[in-house]
Amino acid sequence: AKDGGWITITTAWALAVCFGVLVAKALGSPGAHLNPAVTLSVCIQSGDFSNFVPYCLAQITGAALGATLVYLHYLPHWKETKDSGTILAVFSTSPAIKHTTSNVISEGLGTFLLILGIHAIFSPFNGGATGVVGTGFVALLVWAIGLSMGGTTGYAINPARDLGPRLAHWLLPIPNKGNSNWKYAWIPVLIPLVGGGLAAAAIRWGIG
Repeated sequence: AKDGGWITITTAWALAVCFGVLVAKALGSPGAHLNPAVTLSVCIQSGDFSNFVPYCLAQITGAALGATLVYLHYLPHWKETKDSGTILAVFSTSPAIKHTTSNVISEGLGTFLLILGIHAIFSPFNGGATGVVGTGFVALLVWAIGLSMGGTTGYAINPARDLGPRLAHWLLPIPNKGNSNWKYAWIPVLIPLVGGGLAAAAIRWGIG
């Protein structure tokens, strides 16, 4: 919504994660992975990487299709929007300040805390949350990360969330769209995998 502000954005994203997970589970996906960083963390903790590539391909494809639906939903609005940066922001993330080291730290740390938080939510030491309750707490975790840390890079903390929509932006015939900023894209695509992988390693071999 126009001028909705950061709280509106972070709240909508947290709720989207919540209902995305619930729908995935309802349609038969027990793990309901929406995020390659989550998938990688599960692979590292279990030692089984057989699902990593097919899950990632499905996640990226799903994100691209979702972005295409957004494009169709706002179809008459694109030609009225003259700022290419505003258009790109609908699809993918970008840093408030372009500073590679800082941007890498932001995405890596945010994803590290996401994976650590998910582990804590479902840990038997915390009662092992399940079902809607566990999913709701994951949404709260995403909301907290967005509110407290997300302003620096737009907190992709999910390679599919950035890459799929960025591909859609690149391919779709959007008026006034400008370039897709592929120069920055490696940070929200690769660094969440690094952050998530480090968290998973800490959980498996450090925290337990």
